[in-house]
Amino acid sequence: MHPKAKGANDTGGEQGTPGAFDSWTALQKATDRTRANLIADIVGHPKGAPSVKELDYMNPSLEADAIRRHLSILRDVGVVTELEVEPGNRIRGYPYKFYRLSDPARELFDRNDLFPTDAWQRQYARVQRTGEIKDLEAMPRPTVE
Repeated sequence: MHPKAKGANDTGGEQGTPGAFDSWTALQKATDRTRANLIADIVGHPKGAPSVKELDYMNPSLEADAIRRHLSILRDVGVVTELEVEPGNRIRGYPYKFYRLSDPARELFDRNDLFPTDAWQRQYARVQRTGEIKDLEAMPRPTVE
C-alpha cells in the first residue's frame, strides 16, 4: 500500500479568487468531447483513479501526450486531482501518477446529473481488458493528504 501522496490543485480554477473552484470554467472545460470521455473513464475506473496508461487503453484514438494535455487542462481548472506516488515508493515500470475527480467537481457533476458513477462503472466494466491493464487496475492508488 502506498503512503499518502501529494494532491495537486484540488480546488484550483482559472478565474475568480486564486485557488477557488470556478464551476462555470470547470463545466466549459469538462464538456469538451475528448475531456468528457476522459472524465467518464476516470469515474468508471474501478478505483476512480486511473493512470495515463489505463486512459490510453480506453481511448485508443488518442496519444498519451494528448491525454496528458487534456488532463492538465482539467487539473488547471480543478476538475481532476493528480495523485503521485512518492519517489521512494515507486515501482520500476509501473505508473506513479493517477488522476481522480476533485471533490468540488464531483459535487458539481452530481448537482447537474453529469457523469453518474454507477452508469459509468457499468460501462467501463463492459470493456474487454488485457492482463496488463487488469494488473494496472489492481495497483494500490495513493491517497490525498
